[in-house]
Amino acid sequence: MTTFDERERAFEAKFAHDEEMEFKAVARRNKLLGHWAAGILGLQGEAADAYAMEVVRADFEEAGHEDVVRKVSRDLGDRTTDAEIRSRMQELLLVAKDQLTREG
Repeated sequence: MTTFDERERAFEAKFAHDEEMEFKAVARRNKLLGHWAAGILGLQGEAADAYAMEVVRADFEEAGHEDVVRKVSRDLGDRTTDAEIRSRMQELLLVAKDQLTREG
């Protein structure tokens, strides 16, 4: 195997790892967002956990994160704005990535 082949495999492995970590971070962000929204809805315990999983599943409806924004916005109604939801999503993505990094 040549050095070029080794470098190519290393690059591919890193790319795959990075993609997996991004997927995990987004899923965790959505779960955290679900718990945030559940609190606004007055849900606790198992009901809050179930709602958070609904938010995670909503992300599989289409590419991007607008499906998540729509779901949470629809559920929260006039208790928040789409801009606040998007802002919270950005904040929680950083939290999720930090949590994943700490878990190693």
